[in-house]
Amino acid sequence: MKLSQRPRSKRNQAYVLLMVMVMMAISLVIVTGLSGYSSGNAKLNQRNNDYYLTLAASEAATEKVLTYITSDFRDYGDGYVISRLDNYRKLEPKATESPEWGTFDFMNLAGQKDRTEIQYTALAGFAPMGGSYGTLRASKNRFRILSNAQSHNSMDGVVASVYQDIELARIPIFQYAVFYNVIMEYTPQPPMVITGPVHCNTNIYMNPSGSLTFNSAVTSAGSIVNGPNPVGPFGDLGGSLTYKTPPVSGVSALTLPIGTNNSPAAVQQVLVVPPAAENPLSSMGLQRYYNQADIIILVSNATVTAKSGLWNNFATPISASETLTFVSATNTFYNKREAKTIKSIDIDVARLVQYNLTNTLFRVPFPILPYGDIRTVYVADFRTMAATNESGVRLINGANLPPQGLTVATASPLYILGDYNITAAGWGTTNTIGTMPASVAADAVTVLSPAWRDTNSIKSLSSRIATNSTVNAAILTGIVATTAASDSGGVENFPRFLEDWTSKTLTYNGSMVGMFYSMIGTGLWLGIGSTYDIYNPPNRNWALDQNFSNSSKLPPATPSLAILNRAAWRTPAAYTTNVIAGF
Repeated sequence: MKLSQRPRSKRNQAYVLLMVMVMMAISLVIVTGLSGYSSGNAKLNQRNNDYYLTLAASEAATEKVLTYITSDFRDYGDGYVISRLDNYRKLEPKATESPEWGTFDFMNLAGQKDRTEIQYTALAGFAPMGGSYGTLRASKNRFRILSNAQSHNSMDGVVASVYQDIELARIPIFQYAVFYNVIMEYTPQPPMVITGPVHCNTNIYMNPSGSLTFNSAVTSAGSIVNGPNPVGPFGDLGGSLTYKTPPVSGVSALTLPIGTNNSPAAVQQVLVVPPAAENPLSSMGLQRYYNQADIIILVSNATVTAKSGLWNNFATPISASETLTFVSATNTFYNKREAKTIKSIDIDVARLVQYNLTNTLFRVPFPILPYGDIRTVYVADFRTMAATNESGVRLINGANLPPQGLTVATASPLYILGDYNITAAGWGTTNTIGTMPASVAADAVTVLSPAWRDTNSIKSLSSRIATNSTVNAAILTGIVATTAASDSGGVENFPRFLEDWTSKTLTYNGSMVGMFYSMIGTGLWLGIGSTYDIYNPPNRNWALDQNFSNSSKLPPATPSLAILNRAAWRTPAAYTTNVIAGF
């Protein structure tokens, strides 16, 4: 068979050519689309990258301000921060710090360049902190830090915005049942119950020989060890330990705004007379009791003098005849723990109350004291002491305090003789209704019962028999550290004793704050009973004074812990003035 090829028709040739042209057109459209998509996607990616880079710059601007505020708050407190808001508003990142910052403009809400927006409001009331701080109350100031950043290098001038809300809180330290800035130890023999928050800025060692119960939160910036301090003389004492809520270790340390160094030695300086060149508005100057006192009592080898405090530049002297109506520096007694004779500066609180009400220097023709009444007294002892002597300030006749309460501070050891700040209905109970806000701050604090007699102080323990006593006052003081030879005495011996309290009760309502190691009252805790001839412990009816949760009932010159909380972080639309709404 012979096969022959038929020639392709012109119609088929045109159809093929048309199909090729259509396919080429489609391909061209696809290529063009892909090229456009790729270009658009690249632009979108670039703009996205520009935005996040600018957002990071905006956040960096707010972080710069936050760094300065955090440092100033830690060192000086919230009042100093509030006074420097205009300075913080000029703290945007600068090209002099790094060339990259020169590629951005930083603006406030009004669009003003080289400015950071800072809004401030004082929160009303004395509010619970919440969170890990539980029921502790604080005075709070809230700040919003906002920066709008615009990139010079972006194609369309990308703008991004970040704001951060922070709260600066001041927690009055006397809201803690027990607060230690040094190692905290418990080694009680009689049963001991702690009601109220407990916190330590380092380690806590729980080693009871009897029973120890915590009814409230226990927190530590270090470790909480259910056992003895390894450097001390005791092994495991084998007592029972009960936590009503689980203890929490590894929390943030809580510090006073005294500067960058919150070591125990640095904190102890709040009790010391400031050096002549120190600025009273410095971080330490603001916290010194000396600078917060209404009146200052100065005792030298030859004289006892008194004067007004910093509130009027120490300008008003109190006459010797008036000063000596409530101050005496002639009494002595023996301290068996210190093995020294105490040269006592006695302050008769009842006579101080009378002086406060009747004196013509501050009271008549009108009150010129900052609060109308004497509220804080500072005592400085400049006398030369022999090796066998030791300084001491003693509060006597203190059942009733001035109308707005009383804080007494000194760098010397302090003694409370007899019932202090009591009411008839509340004596011997945890009922503090009607008591005045009160605190003492000293190198060491010793409680002497109403039965104490100076003439018996050198005699054996059997001649120093205590009677029941009630003390209602916060105590800020030092302790003696545990060593291999001697225990610190534990929190149960935080107030020191020199009498036989067997079967007697010390009712104590207040707050126990151990901030440093004693510099003067450094006698070791040796033990109890006739062997050591120092003391026997009381039954401890101790409680946190619930008045201290009310800001109006806190003791005068109460120190506050500085807490900074980050409340919110947002990326609002830039340049919007309503970003502050609801702040």
